[in-house]
Order: sequence, then C-alpha cells, then structure tokens
Amino acid sequence: MSTRLVNVVVDAADPPALARFWRDLLGWYISLEDADEVDLQAPPDDGWRFDLVFVPVPDPKTVQNRVHLDLASAAPDQQMAVVDHALALGAKRIDIGQRNVPWFVLADPEGNEFCVLEPRPEYASTGAVAAIVAAAASPTELARFWSAATGWPVERTGVEFASLRDPDGRGPWLELVRTADPHTVKNRVHLDVAPYPDGSVAAEVTRLADLGAHPTDVGQADVPWQVLADPEGNEFCVLTPR
Repeated sequence: MSTRLVNVVVDAADPPALARFWRDLLGWYISLEDADEVDLQAPPDDGWRFDLVFVPVPDPKTVQNRVHLDLASAAPDQQMAVVDHALALGAKRIDIGQRNVPWFVLADPEGNEFCVLEPRPEYASTGAVAAIVAAAASPTELARFWSAATGWPVERTGVEFASLRDPDGRGPWLELVRTADPHTVKNRVHLDVAPYPDGSVAAEVTRLADLGAHPTDVGQADVPWQVLADPEGNEFCVLTPR
C-alpha cells in the first residue's frame, strides 16, 4: 500500500484570478474551473503528474508561507525574462531576509512567496517549476516521512536541507529546507496525496499515522478525504483512491 503526490493546493481569496496569474506565468492551462476550485495542469513535457489547485479561503494571509515554489531558468537572460514577466503580470519583489543571493524573491498578487532561480544543473529537466520547497525544523527526518507519503526517494541531504524526486527523474524536486520558525497557523499552500486505485483512504491514514502523522481539523466538515498533519504540523490531505 502507498500514496502518491497528486496536488499542490493554494488557498486564495480569488481562485480564478490567482490561477490566471500562474497559468500565464508558467505557460500551463486550466483543466477545471468551478465554484470550489480551479486546477492548472502542466504541458506533458514538463513532467508534472499532479495539479496546481486554487481553492477559495476567506482568511487573509498573515505570515510567510512554509511551502513555496521555485521557478527554473536555463540562462541568466531567461531568469530575468521570467522575473520581468512575473512583474508585468502583477507580482512584486519582496524582502524576506535573503540578502545577497543569485535568485529573485517575488510574491504573487495574493502575497504568496516564490523564487526565480539562477540556472542550476539539477533543475535542467524539471520544466517551469524547479522545486516545491517546504520549511522544516528537521529536514532529514521530515524527508523520510514525505518519502513514504509520496513514494519519492530522498536523493540528496545536507545539514540544512533534504531533497526528494519522483523516481522517473521528471518534474520538480520536493525540497525541505531548515528553518527555526515554528509552524503557527494553517498553511496556505499544502500537498495532497492519494492512494492508488486499489488502495483505501482508511488504510493509508493508518499507515501515515504510524509514521508520525495525526488527524487535524481545518474546518473540512463532512468530506470524503482525510486531513492530516505531518510530524511537524504541516497540513495535508489524503484524497480518495485514483
């Protein structure tokens, strides 16, 4: 039994508008739009096998997100082109204490942080999104949990980080980066995992609980999926088999 990564979910005050920003920035397309969510899918050659999903949430953003996207670039001029394109679409440059670094830190129109990276060999085949980046108190320990939750092996570790990647070598990395800041409020960006068609939500919730997850209430009411928190309190959903 196992689960796989199926969505990166973003809370939004205006999901259609925020989805259009990311659609135009990434060059993706809208695959679903209704009152409950707007889904973006990547072109097949980008390697993503999951969606970028925007859902309506009335609560305002109050703290720096613990999960964000890093965008890839193939050359310095392309990096600047991505930054200029993002700014033209409504992004803003922001300072989160990054100091003198070779990447640019921006915020989308609802304030969600993202980075536009300088060219790096490890991101040459990721497509537009280089990595899904999550803050972690203990990156190596949390990586073991997320490896079990996604089926992605841990490819690289260091004192300050741990990196996972889909075993087929396509799409973005999942990277955990050390932070001293505790998890204090519900994350506005979270991951969804799901069992394979022959699995069950109940069995996977039990398996993930044995690995350190626990149920949490984010106001989900009566839904067919389960909301859990990982060992550091980051919320995620276990969806129905697919």
